[in-house]
Amino acid sequence: MTQALDTAQTLAAPLGRALLALIFITSGAGKITGYEGTQGYMEMMGVPGALLPLVILTELGGGIALLLGWQARIAAFLLAGFTLLSGFIFHYLPGLGMEGMEAQAQMISFWKNVSITGGLLMVVSLGAGAWSFDGARRGAAA
Repeated sequence: MTQALDTAQTLAAPLGRALLALIFITSGAGKITGYEGTQGYMEMMGVPGALLPLVILTELGGGIALLLGWQARIAAFLLAGFTLLSGFIFHYLPGLGMEGMEAQAQMISFWKNVSITGGLLMVVSLGAGAWSFDGARRGAAA
């Protein structure tokens, strides 16, 4: 039983990193292809559109670092803060001024951000695990 759990842990780390990274990589790429629209949406929400390049860098850079398991604890920590902040600004606060299904959709999106933050904090706590640059550097225990 212990060997099966060890194998599951070895496979879960890279799969978990990949699934967490996917949202950031696809979101960052989408912001590049829809740059003007994203910038306008940010400004409509009270966030300076000039921050968009930093947002893209955070999502793409952090997502790729997480995927590869390179400086994964640092990447996950930064992405956790980013995810919680963006969830609060773009979902929680707008949801307060809505009713019905709109409000419910915003709160679901906010709690998804909170849940993603929880997964990222697990990477901060446990490290990148197997099949990662961090793991290779530390003997697969990162």
